[in-house]
Amino acid sequence: MNVSLIVAMDKNRVIGKENDIPWRIPKDWEYVKNTTKGHPIILGRKNLESIGRALPERRNIILTRDKDFSFNGCEIVHSIENAFELCKNEEEIFIFGGEQIYNMFLPYVEKMYITKIHHEFEGDIFFPEVNFDEWNEVSVEKGIMDEKNPYNYYFHVYERKLN
Repeated sequence: MNVSLIVAMDKNRVIGKENDIPWRIPKDWEYVKNTTKGHPIILGRKNLESIGRALPERRNIILTRDKDFSFNGCEIVHSIENAFELCKNEEEIFIFGGEQIYNMFLPYVEKMYITKIHHEFEGDIFFPEVNFDEWNEVSVEKGIMDEKNPYNYYFHVYERKLN
């Protein structure tokens, strides 16, 4: 099982504000959909509630401390170990946020798919600081800026360096 994460963030590592995403970039959502389709995603309860529904064409695994939590179309776990156990036969899983989930899983992540938005947004939810000396950038692609995607953004893929 390969553990990957996927995230979009601004120049200051902002990933959210008041439990929402402070930008709209449909091409990034398309990238996320195509990258994670057919693979489990692991996300926190708050992130799920901000999305409002289970994402189709992939397993939605929700990590929460709330033992009574349930959500249609989702599998609920209460620990990292439970999440990994559910996914032990999967080829690749995606850590899908938010901030606490990224922090918890980052030590296990082998590959990061990061959309970097070249803009500064106000926010209160941040991606963790990453020492990029421990990662190899294996690809970068410029996103198309237009009236529907009004910011400069780049799709980066990083793989953890082997020790």
